[in-house]
Amino acid sequence: MAEMLEGRKAQFIYELVQQDSTKAKAEKEVNLAIDRLIYYAGWCDKFQQLFSAVNPVASSHFNFSVPEPTGVVAIIAPQSDSLLGLVSVVAPVIAGGNTCVVLAAETKPLCAVTFAEVLNSSDLPGGVVNILTGKPSELASWFVDHMDVNATIYCENNSDTQKTMREKSATNLKRIFFYNNVNWYSEEGQSPYFIMDTQEIKTTWHPVENIAGAGGGY
Repeated sequence: MAEMLEGRKAQFIYELVQQDSTKAKAEKEVNLAIDRLIYYAGWCDKFQQLFSAVNPVASSHFNFSVPEPTGVVAIIAPQSDSLLGLVSVVAPVIAGGNTCVVLAAETKPLCAVTFAEVLNSSDLPGGVVNILTGKPSELASWFVDHMDVNATIYCENNSDTQKTMREKSATNLKRIFFYNNVNWYSEEGQSPYFIMDTQEIKTTWHPVENIAGAGGGY
């Protein structure tokens, strides 16, 4: 995905400029989006090692805790940073093995539509990332209500929408996350903990087998 995005770098810079960005800011945003995809690509086969655990228990068992994907995640992407914000919320979700339905910036959807072409030409399997355009105020409640959606991420500050999402998520025990104060241009805009937000911890118990041998039991 990062390679495909880099290959169309000039096009994305042009589209960001068409959406009222300066050329310098547009170039910075595209470069950061490429780097962010590479960052999360590096975590794909490492975050489980960091966040898994072998737990001490009193009985003769092994006890393992490992993160597993939540499932389908609905995302309302940041409305201001139309490319970097989109990439920053999608990448950790799919790095953790989830699929997602993401609503692009309402007033600046051009880069999101082009990014869908990037996904199509990459090795990403079809259906993993599904990009929609529309109004967050109209679609937020549907995202939270839908019984096939396991978690919802909302990246804006609208208090009425946040209240609606809290209320509706309580009826079906859906996880919700509000990334409303994240600076996607800074170091806080990327972290393996974003991957863990849409993971569930599965704990497994396994009996310790006693094998009698020359050296004693194990």
